Amino acid sequence: MHSLYFNITAMQKQPAMVLPGAVQMRIKSSQSSTGERLSQTKSMVLPEPDTLQKPVSMSAITRSRINEMIFLEMHAARVWETTILKGEYLNKAKIAEGGKKLRKNWTSTWVVLCSNQLLFYKESKQEAVANLKPGGKPDGVDLCGAVIEWTTEKSSRKNVIQITTSNGHEFLLQADHFPTISKWHDAIKKAADSLSSGAGGQSCGRAAFHRSNSIECLSRPTCEPTKLKPKETKSEHRRSIMFKLNYSASDSADKNGVKNRLKKFISRRPSMKTLQEKGLIKDRVFGCHLLTLCERERTTVPKFVKLCVEEVEKRGLEADGIYRVSGNLAIIQKLRFLVDQEEELDLGDSQWEDIHVITGALKMFFRELPEPLFPFRFFDLFVEAIKIKEPTQKIQAFKKLIHQLPKPNHNTMKLLFQHLRRVLMKSKKNLMSTQGISIVFGPTLMWPEFESGNMEVNMVYQNQIVESILIECVEIFGPDGM
Repeated sequence: MHSLYFNITAMQKQPAMVLPGAVQMRIKSSQSSTGERLSQTKSMVLPEPDTLQKPVSMSAITRSRINEMIFLEMHAARVWETTILKGEYLNKAKIAEGGKKLRKNWTSTWVVLCSNQLLFYKESKQEAVANLKPGGKPDGVDLCGAVIEWTTEKSSRKNVIQITTSNGHEFLLQADHFPTISKWHDAIKKAADSLSSGAGGQSCGRAAFHRSNSIECLSRPTCEPTKLKPKETKSEHRRSIMFKLNYSASDSADKNGVKNRLKKFISRRPSMKTLQEKGLIKDRVFGCHLLTLCERERTTVPKFVKLCVEEVEKRGLEADGIYRVSGNLAIIQKLRFLVDQEEELDLGDSQWEDIHVITGALKMFFRELPEPLFPFRFFDLFVEAIKIKEPTQKIQAFKKLIHQLPKPNHNTMKLLFQHLRRVLMKSKKNLMSTQGISIVFGPTLMWPEFESGNMEVNMVYQNQIVESILIECVEIFGPDGM
């Protein structure tokens, strides 16, 4: 192909030289004298290669036109790459660049497979290659020497394929439907294998682009395929394998180093008993066994339970949805922290103004007991008691079991159920019923040690047991039950 040149020559006081085939324009200057003429000749010629003249400086307009022609040539070179598989939206993530790991970031990308590379566009186009604008260069993956394989270790997503290039770049492609990603896997692998074997129809070469003084020239790609040499293919494949081995070895070494440091750190940690003896860690209230907590406080009912019950009865019995409505979890956690630090606690303070925060903390205390208020060994016994159909026998069975409980469990249960009875006495104001209370406190006060049966059935029994004790509170706990 002959290179295209624009030659602009301005001549004063001398006749213009006109080459054969040139288009000549003669312009008279209004400021020239009668005997003087200013002539300009613009010529556009296609000289033969052996008669090429040395390029001269060009105006901005001429350079702009040449740049447009260069872009058209580049565009033609891109179109020359045969599209094997049409564009489609896939999820893409780049996880390594030149052997260096990158943070995985999934993005939805318009993917186009060509004969020798994989192109990524930000958005869908009717013809992704044809609609490429100047400056809108897409990302691409060179398939020469690339390894395409399925992977389940690099991502928790399903239907993921990994593309590892010969220069250490790694990409992940994923689709929600397996047939879609399977189609892409087969097509990409076929294209990569064809390039490696030299039978892909076109080589990995691109159109050559070079600069000649002030003129930029773009040579057309040849249509003849360039076959890869077997030695080059083997060496590239060997480099790719060696890179993977070195990369995986260094990665495993880093992991082993981290594990060893963590083991040393954990082995040097002081025991919980040592920290408690030094006063660095105080005995907790939340999560502490009920018997242990009562022994430490020298009481049969935890102090925190008493404080919560007293505060609710003081200003919360008529609160709408008491014990059913959840409080602000962040404030509940703050209250829990202060209780665990055994600091002076005033539940009448303005920061605990929301009564649902106090009821939420009380429910959390019972939920986090290592052993529930109804001890594990009594769970099946209470379930058998609730199955008794005769009401009097059922009440007597409950009464007998409750009086067999350890004293802290018995006294705490008595205080709590007496309090809940007072809540039910204000049901017209707080809109809480016996069933509503039992649904809240059933799974909070009792659960089996091992979930061996049907959870739904156990939950029904839990609610029924709490509801029956609430109804027969006076009969079970005595006249003070009211």
